[in-house]
Amino acid sequence: MEDHNKKTRRDFFRKSLEAGLASAAGLSVLNSCSTEAKAEANKIKVLTTDGKLVEIDSSLLQPVSKEPAVGEEAREGIPGRKFVMVIDLGRCKNAGKCTENCQKGHDLASSQKWMQVLLMKDNEVTAPYWMPKPCFHCDNPPCVKVCPVDATFKRQDGIVLVDNERCIGCKFCMSACPYSARIFNWEDRPEYDLTDQVYSPETSVPGQVGTVGKCDFCPDLSREGKLPHCVTGCPMGAIYFGDANEDAVSNGTETVRFKKLLADRAGYRYLEELGTEPRVYYLPPTERMFPYERGFEDMSEEEVEFYKEFI
Repeated sequence: MEDHNKKTRRDFFRKSLEAGLASAAGLSVLNSCSTEAKAEANKIKVLTTDGKLVEIDSSLLQPVSKEPAVGEEAREGIPGRKFVMVIDLGRCKNAGKCTENCQKGHDLASSQKWMQVLLMKDNEVTAPYWMPKPCFHCDNPPCVKVCPVDATFKRQDGIVLVDNERCIGCKFCMSACPYSARIFNWEDRPEYDLTDQVYSPETSVPGQVGTVGKCDFCPDLSREGKLPHCVTGCPMGAIYFGDANEDAVSNGTETVRFKKLLADRAGYRYLEELGTEPRVYYLPPTERMFPYERGFEDMSEEEVEFYKEFI
């Protein structure tokens, strides 16, 4: 009887211990599952700059500042972006709104045109067409190479900017640019209050007399997820802007695949044979929405006569 009681107690303690271990193991498994579920819930899928889809912990993401960058941050650019512009020459009628909106957004005088619209004619038998011409933000920019004070610089997001606080007005960059995309600031900006904000190369204001200015692709607006002034100003939707890494460009009303648009419409780059590798692409002026004569509507008689003589 005594041996039987000892055996019964041993079995009881053994079973209790087994139950306790099983319970602890169960809790461990549940905690492990809970931790894994929580970790899984914190993971999100993102597209890398080389087109790969990866999962990362959401806590590792850092929000991009919406304020215009200054100093070294302005020189680095917006991480993971490669900005491009596509201009549909078949849609342009020389409304001039791209120029006007750019001047208003950058506080430029009427004589300061960062976005020009030119009348082009490729040869004697083709019809003329209007061609908006911004800075081309080349990947191999001659302007950057000749600047003696590093005032003109190329960012990792594809944008070329001018730091007016460094610029000495030597005009070397203007001479080196094969697209004549730069202008010299002979006068102050008309409305800008010097006490209003800190200077940033991303906004290009306040501009300074005796320095060089040009189209900047409006990187301050890109930080806010907005399109450049010229894009939103064009009533014809002729100008597309976007990110080559995302393979998407938009004219404000429609968003399309960047590569497909170029492939379907035979997109090209102006004077590409120079080796500058511009980030502005053109779609040929086929199936035009307007005759080129519509571009003369708001011009003076002298301007019209000039263009007619050119044609």
